[in-house]
Amino acid sequence: MSEKSGKAVTIWLLVVAVLIAVMVVVGGYVRLTRSGLSIVEWNPVTGVVPPLSEAAWQQEFAKYQQTPEFKMVNRDMTLDGYQRIYYLEWAHRLIARLAGLIVVLPLAFFLWKRTIPWRASVPYLLVAALFGLQGYLGWYMVSSGLVAAPQVSHFRLTIHLLAALLLLAMTLWLAFNRLYGQSGVNWRHWSGIGLLTLAIIVVQIAYGGLVAGLKAGHISNTWPLMFGVLAPAGMLEVMDSWLLSIVAASVTVHFIHRWLAFVVLAAALWLLFRQPAGKSAASRQVRTGAAWLVAVVLLQILLGIGVILFGVPIWLALLHQATAMVLFAVAIHLNHRLAHAL
Repeated sequence: MSEKSGKAVTIWLLVVAVLIAVMVVVGGYVRLTRSGLSIVEWNPVTGVVPPLSEAAWQQEFAKYQQTPEFKMVNRDMTLDGYQRIYYLEWAHRLIARLAGLIVVLPLAFFLWKRTIPWRASVPYLLVAALFGLQGYLGWYMVSSGLVAAPQVSHFRLTIHLLAALLLLAMTLWLAFNRLYGQSGVNWRHWSGIGLLTLAIIVVQIAYGGLVAGLKAGHISNTWPLMFGVLAPAGMLEVMDSWLLSIVAASVTVHFIHRWLAFVVLAAALWLLFRQPAGKSAASRQVRTGAAWLVAVVLLQILLGIGVILFGVPIWLALLHQATAMVLFAVAIHLNHRLAHAL
């Protein structure tokens, strides 16, 4: 395999990683503009083309008028208003389809040319398969908002988000393996705190998904107090059990998400200050990566506080979501360097 061909695979993986992060942010924009439930069917092929005639538009609008969102939220919506939210969701799905092609077509070419040997193809094929699964999970999420309530299941939204994180982690890890020319893992050096920090970040992002699905960001617009107190009473008694309360009660989910951020910060600081002053390039990369992790966590906390104080403005909420993707990518890179540091 030529150096040029190997570089092409690396660039492709990094492009796919960026596309995954972009799709997460675009999905957030669609949700925040209440556009995600405008298309009530999942047509992976025929859905590429939007309605082209007045009759076709009226037919789509009639389907939307049968949904809970129209009946409970948008009863006064006109066809023009419907077209605006339809085009946002249509563009979201079109971007996802194009992203799928960017995954599948270059991968097929690389396999055909043996740029990616078949004996090493399993992780790449798994990335393609997970990309297809993401499409189904997106519809699985949307369909939950077309039955009884005018919003998607916050559990399904979070599953969709976690699947995106898994896909992003796999893609980045493969790209880093190629960038650094390493594929093995130094398990003795890969510290538990690195994995623990990554796990806490994943939980925190998952809670961001729960907050989004429950629209819990609107629960309180003050910080650090909620309703005039630091910790509202009875947060574990909102639902039938404490376990259900911590994943399904808006006030509890919001409270956990705002303070779990500081657990992430503590873990990142611990990781930074316990790094030995090794001389290898990987060791230097670990220390630099840990410093970047702390910086991005601090930025993310400030953005999160801003989202609360300003009442969840769309642009700030999207910046907060995009920074979460950057934070996750930095944590993956840091763990990759920990796994190879000497």
